[in-house]
Amino acid sequence: MNQRRKWGVLDSRGGLHRGAGPILLEGTATPMCCSPLGYAGSDYLIVKFWHRFSGSNWLWSNGCCGNSKSMKNILVTGGAGFIGSNLVMTLQERFPEARIVVVDDFRSGDFENLQGYRGDFVATDVSRLDFEQQFRDLTFDAIFHEASITDTTIHDQQLQVHDNVEGFRRVLEFAVTHQTPVVYASSAATYGTKQTLMEEGMVPAPANIYAFSKVQLDNLARVYARQNLAWRIVGVRYFNVYGMNEAHKLKAASMIYQLYRQMVVGKRPRVFVGGEQKRDFVSVKDVVEMTIRAVGAPASRVYNCGSGVPFSFNDVIASLNGALGTNLEPEYIENPYSFYQPHTEADMSLAKQDLGFTPQFRPDAGIADYVQSLQKL
Repeated sequence: MNQRRKWGVLDSRGGLHRGAGPILLEGTATPMCCSPLGYAGSDYLIVKFWHRFSGSNWLWSNGCCGNSKSMKNILVTGGAGFIGSNLVMTLQERFPEARIVVVDDFRSGDFENLQGYRGDFVATDVSRLDFEQQFRDLTFDAIFHEASITDTTIHDQQLQVHDNVEGFRRVLEFAVTHQTPVVYASSAATYGTKQTLMEEGMVPAPANIYAFSKVQLDNLARVYARQNLAWRIVGVRYFNVYGMNEAHKLKAASMIYQLYRQMVVGKRPRVFVGGEQKRDFVSVKDVVEMTIRAVGAPASRVYNCGSGVPFSFNDVIASLNGALGTNLEPEYIENPYSFYQPHTEADMSLAKQDLGFTPQFRPDAGIADYVQSLQKL
């Protein structure tokens, strides 16, 4: 089966027009996450996509994230966690006929994050799961690997590296047989304490064991991808994610949530001295959208996933004051962490170029949206 990149015009019936006439696709629905690059009349949408040619049949490889017919079986590890649960519920909404399977041991997750989930659930540690045995009669169309120890202040080096790396290794060993597309959670922590615009090609500089473990995921993905050039293994390098379903993370929850919890009961928000340390805060809604689009990446690689806008903790407090109708002054405290990142800022140009992704929420708008959702609870 040969794979080549093409341009085409997709009409409202799912016909792909090239040259003299249409070539009908396997499905009839426009892929849900295709990024429009322009229009040719009212009935035709110009799209950029990857396809596979086999015999006389033109098939979607995934478009930007595939259509509902191509995503029949989906595996999500860490699906009870913060990002994972948001991803699972969005996939369930977008692909209502798909069989979704979640694997999670609840170390970093909570069953309450999956209220309304209709799929299958395997409660176990992915770093010890025999995937071949567990799923011997099931072939997945996509695997989203979100399982991880997410608390960056856990310093047990063997535990962090074993569970994070070996869990991913088992996922890749399972996926390689059918070269199932794999999207995995990388992290902006891999950039270390650099105070600059962070580009995917930078040399990693992990400042703690959590970040080191995520660098090893990127290294492992690169090894497997080089050995299987047609296979897509895509890392999504999450920056400072905030949003619904993070409350169970307690001290590992976003600073936006922690400051909200202080301010909503009238306490002065506590931040490190000065409050001018900046973070690229990104809404979990944007994170989920980009993670799904990553299934259709043109090749194996890592993409930044942030808002692209550095935002100080003083700015966060100001936004929360605005959303809550308060006027609370910050209380500044000393920073005890030697590995603390003073500035994170994602270069999002590659995600826009390859995936057609532009974040929907700037930090101020995202914080207002988040507070509105929290106050509905």
